[in-house]
Amino acid sequence: MFAVALIVGALLRLWQLNLHGVNSDEAVYLGQAAALADEPMLSRFFPLFRAHPLLFPFVTSLTIPFVGYQGLDLVGRLLVVAFGLATVAVTFGTGRVLFGRWVGATAALFLALMPYHVVVTRQALLDGPLAFFVTLSLFALVHYGATRRSSWLLASGVALGLAVLTKETAVIFLGAMIVTLALHAELSSHSRHLVGALAAFACVVVLHPLTALLAGGSGTERTTQYLVWQLFRRPNHEWWFYLWTIPPALGLAIVGLAVIGLFAVRRVWSWRETLLVTWIVVPFAFFQVWPTKGFPYLVATAPAVAILAARTLGRLFALGSTQPGATLHSRPRWRRVAGVATTLLVAASLAFTTTTQLRAATNGTFLAGSGGVPGGREAGAWVGTHTPEGAQLLTIGPSMANILQFYGHRKAYGLSVSPNPLHRNPTYEPVVNPDLRLRNGEIQYIVWDAYSANRSTFFSEKLLTYARRYHGRVVHTESIRTVDAEGQPIDLPVMVIYEVRP
Repeated sequence: MFAVALIVGALLRLWQLNLHGVNSDEAVYLGQAAALADEPMLSRFFPLFRAHPLLFPFVTSLTIPFVGYQGLDLVGRLLVVAFGLATVAVTFGTGRVLFGRWVGATAALFLALMPYHVVVTRQALLDGPLAFFVTLSLFALVHYGATRRSSWLLASGVALGLAVLTKETAVIFLGAMIVTLALHAELSSHSRHLVGALAAFACVVVLHPLTALLAGGSGTERTTQYLVWQLFRRPNHEWWFYLWTIPPALGLAIVGLAVIGLFAVRRVWSWRETLLVTWIVVPFAFFQVWPTKGFPYLVATAPAVAILAARTLGRLFALGSTQPGATLHSRPRWRRVAGVATTLLVAASLAFTTTTQLRAATNGTFLAGSGGVPGGREAGAWVGTHTPEGAQLLTIGPSMANILQFYGHRKAYGLSVSPNPLHRNPTYEPVVNPDLRLRNGEIQYIVWDAYSANRSTFFSEKLLTYARRYHGRVVHTESIRTVDAEGQPIDLPVMVIYEVRP
């Protein structure tokens, strides 16, 4: 079953992987990789220090001498696919140590097919690599619980440190680790083990602030500005965003099995259940309170959910054990058949949902962080080919500006970027007086896109007002094939480029 999990997981993650161009966050991280490699074309538009640590951009930058900046989008996504499949493998090992080989293999299959994990690990985002290192830390912590060998706790601290070097929000899982050790005295009887793990964690994490410090003013200043912005930025979703989007992305059957299984073992609760629950609840509680809510942020909890769901099936059909070594053939035949059938049914529901999402025709809207941007690469390529060197563009927001800079190699500004430093990402430069810059001919093109317009009708209308005021002439349109309300195929414009003049 584990081999099947890896094969189908790879097929789902690789299928039409680079059909659409990168989204805004992908462009930023790949642009950072170009800056690390001192690649002259993209490093002009993407500074080295922006929002997060540089482990993933560094790994990606190592490929640039071989593929150049033209293949950076595909290579970046392939690297994340590799991290995703490695997470499936580590989930198998974690489940096997906790509850036996059958549970480990089933959990790996569930994760390989899970819509949430598949969608996130098809993109060049930090959350896929973060999930790998967090799951590796969980794997080592589970081994520590089973063996009480301090080397495993030390390894857990190092892996979690690498997760923080990928994305600083991984530090939340340190809280999950500490809560588990605090609630179970048998795991924390040797305080020096915990001290050693914390020291190993700190030694790895310190590389991030040290890098910013050694970079001089730009690195330290950018990091400080970004921290201030994160603390004071406005909520980007309603408070129920995660409750509404994450359970279906995980798979409702998986979530239901996990909850039922926890209720069933309430009288024999051990450190194993505590560890898996804290690995889910602590990050969920943090991001629920934190005003910024992104679709990929909770993907590192998916392996723990998959293990709990697989464990429920194992107990229900006597196919798993809290001790490694239980085999499928040692159980009654009817239970084996029923267990395998139920497992395949749950796996089929996950596969159906995932393939439906991957094949769904877009309607011009999308959830940020859930995929590429149809038309973005093509529009950027047109900009790079048909606009003069040094031309500048005005878009609705910074997301599309990032995409056009990545593919078109022209400077782009987001109209929605606030002039108030507390209300904008410090990387983005606001256009304080768009009228003046358009009147002076400093901005020659206006780019409208359906994705940003769907999120911000105010700035969409304002941008189109500028296009009309400054004699905007449509010079290029990108459309996608979709269906209307009656089910008829139509071409929906998603990007319109205007050439403007004073």
